[in-house]
Amino acid sequence: MRPNFPLRVKAVTIDLDGTLADTIPDLAAATNLMLRELGRPSLEVARIRDFVGKGIPKLVERALAGSVDGVAPPALVARALGAFERFYAEVNGRHSLLYPGVREGLQALRQMEMPLACVTNKSARFTIPLLEQLGLASFFGQVVSGDTLPQKKPDPAQLLHACREFGIAPRDMLMIGDSLNDAQAARAAGCPVFCVTYGYNEGQDVRGLDVDAIVPSLIEAKRLIQKA
Repeated sequence: MRPNFPLRVKAVTIDLDGTLADTIPDLAAATNLMLRELGRPSLEVARIRDFVGKGIPKLVERALAGSVDGVAPPALVARALGAFERFYAEVNGRHSLLYPGVREGLQALRQMEMPLACVTNKSARFTIPLLEQLGLASFFGQVVSGDTLPQKKPDPAQLLHACREFGIAPRDMLMIGDSLNDAQAARAAGCPVFCVTYGYNEGQDVRGLDVDAIVPSLIEAKRLIQKA
């Protein structure tokens, strides 16, 4: 059963990679530097795009295996992960770009006095510098990173944590993301969820996801909600 619009909510949480910013250029650069150090061939950026969505360790394993469902020896993944993180710290934010309507959407939400949280599977050591470099850090009252809790999306724990910090019920907090991870986490938490039409979603079309709305931008998402 879909909600009536405009949807009345008390807070909004927003995913980072693929929703706020296209971070693939930085992730691809670090991935290929890692592969080169390991003596492996580089991958096309389009291929790496499909590997993004379940955190950096999974991206590294997928790059080593060469497929979304591939696996690699744990010792190799651990070695490669160390190399990736070293390279990614160097390039993080260097080539990432905000998607159209993101800054305007965040400004509009702030004008509504809507509390905002960024909820991402990216570790805090990369999340905070990236938000600062993109000029977005000041918009968010909360940042829940991939290592804030033991669990990551699609587990609902990060969203439930954000609800507790805001002091609201899950039904009153909207999640905006770009992937199955976001949709599943929101549904499990009991939050309404919108997905943007762009982003990554591991190569799948978001139009097939169980979400409350599909939106082309954060501006369009803002037009579908009201402050409760």
